[in-house]
Amino acid sequence: MIDSGDARGSPEPVVRLLPERRRRRSRRRPVYAQRVADEVLTAREGPVLTITFNRPEAYNAFTRGIHAALHEALLEAADPAVRCVVVTGAGKGFCSGQDLREFSDVAGTVADALETSYHPSVRLVRSLPKPVLAALNGPAAGAGLSFSLACDVRVASDTATLVPGFVGIGLVPDAGGTWFLARHLGFARAFEWMCSNRRLAPAEALEWGLVSEVVPTEGFAERVAELAADWASRPTAAIGRTKRLLEHAHAAGLEAQLALEAALQQECVGTHDFAEGVAAFLEKRSPSFTGE
Repeated sequence: MIDSGDARGSPEPVVRLLPERRRRRSRRRPVYAQRVADEVLTAREGPVLTITFNRPEAYNAFTRGIHAALHEALLEAADPAVRCVVVTGAGKGFCSGQDLREFSDVAGTVADALETSYHPSVRLVRSLPKPVLAALNGPAAGAGLSFSLACDVRVASDTATLVPGFVGIGLVPDAGGTWFLARHLGFARAFEWMCSNRRLAPAEALEWGLVSEVVPTEGFAERVAELAADWASRPTAAIGRTKRLLEHAHAAGLEAQLALEAALQQECVGTHDFAEGVAAFLEKRSPSFTGE
């Protein structure tokens, strides 16, 4: 949090007041930290946390500041009271990828830079035991596209486009883009699309299964809020465990998958949501899940 100012208390002798003031100054965040925090905004609406990339003048291109603030926001998303996370962009774009003006200033190797910027956030999204929705309000390009693919569900406005970006400037996809696309699309389609650098329209992204819904721009925010509220009303613990199972299935053999299913099912039968789900079924009413 950012300290909004000095707290004023009762007058005290100067000899005691000065150390207190020094301690308060030491806890304040520097101006740079304020700017970093402003580059990613967070807002809570009940059990829904919305994370917004906030560099609209640059189509929300990634910077070191955005990475730092995004990581902080995703740590906030781990709060059990948060049952659904939405990631979106301010202005006309979701995220245009890496800010290339900053890329030239990278210290050390590219591998080091990726490990301290993109990789931690991608891992956090995949490890969150709750649904993470990417609300594509506009273009998602390069690493912005990769990050959206790390999310569990993507919803696009009718002005959104999906742009590979990397090959267009002589690079390979990173931030997990190849891992997610190979699983979403299969090798042939993922390879052709990434190497062609072709801009994908929302309707085609829907046909390919990269987005689950295309929404008119005028009602996009309202529809995203509606979807997020619906996800947040579901049995969050079961959703988180389902996410873990599907993640595990990529590299697991059948026996290992059967064993993990059985172990996680054992955990589920002891939850409040399981008891509520069974009771609601028997009483022929809609369940009221709490995520516990």
